[in-house]
Amino acid sequence: MNRREFVTGTAAALGAASLASGAPTADVKIGLYSITYLGVWYRGDALNIEQVIQRARQFGYHGVEIDGKRPHANPLDMPVARCRQLRKFAADQGIEIYAVAGNNDFSSPIPEHRETQLLYAHELIRVTADLGAKLMRVFLAWPGVTMLPEGGSRYDIAQAAWREVHKPFTEEQTWAWCRETLSEAAGYAGDHGVTLALQNHPPVIQGYRDCLRMVKEVASPHLKVCFDARLEHSLDAAGIERAVREVGPLQVLSHYGGEYTQGSDGKIQATEDVQCQAEVRGLVAAGYRGYIGFELCHPLPVVDGKTVGIDFVDKNSRLAAEYMKGIISRRQQEHRA
Repeated sequence: MNRREFVTGTAAALGAASLASGAPTADVKIGLYSITYLGVWYRGDALNIEQVIQRARQFGYHGVEIDGKRPHANPLDMPVARCRQLRKFAADQGIEIYAVAGNNDFSSPIPEHRETQLLYAHELIRVTADLGAKLMRVFLAWPGVTMLPEGGSRYDIAQAAWREVHKPFTEEQTWAWCRETLSEAAGYAGDHGVTLALQNHPPVIQGYRDCLRMVKEVASPHLKVCFDARLEHSLDAAGIERAVREVGPLQVLSHYGGEYTQGSDGKIQATEDVQCQAEVRGLVAAGYRGYIGFELCHPLPVVDGKTVGIDFVDKNSRLAAEYMKGIISRRQQEHRA
């Protein structure tokens, strides 16, 4: 039985078990993922973490997810004292640090590379615990990005390099390397009271059912799921709702994105409205109690020959918070009716 054949039965079994157990009343909070202000996709410098926390408070978010790379939270820059400082700053602002996001690749055919990535994950788990967060988002494989001198970034260079190094190996071999490394990372997470949230992000994972299969194979109480509806390109709205229910109580983290405009009537329009509406409907129906975090993490518009700047990011972050609060409120009212 290959991986694609395996996942359908696994997902159905997990989904049935979660629905049979019943679901508590949903409590969906909105968060701001700091990749939005890392200076990767817009023209201009990154904000520091304190500034991101202040933006979160200003725009009405409940918490922040901090990206685990420079200049935000690379472990090299995050000794215990710095973590305690940020933890207090966030608390004073009324903002929860609910998660840290790893940018790891456990898929390399080169053992030294996997061990390096495992060391990064180990240290970032320590940072997560020191910040008082309970969740650390992980990938199976993250090829990376290339930042451009003129502003913005590109995916294609890193993706081409990743594909080239994996050409001689089967999908199942790459899967096995990921499973072995992730299993060890999950053990470290448990030692620190942290839960890893595996995102349904390519290239190794091709959908949420791959995510569920990996969680089942690792079989650690310290490994759960970060489901992102935007990554399920083959699913319509009904499919997204069904996927959220299948993931069920394994889901501990979620993301949303897109770009936003506001008309003269005050109504907010979103480019990813269908995905957002379906995901929140599924979360509420499943009794999800956790964060859905906004990220502006894609190539942004070029205006007059220049990539947009931080004003564009601020506008979208503010509107995304208002938009998501409205969706959550409406879906909760519908669910109670």
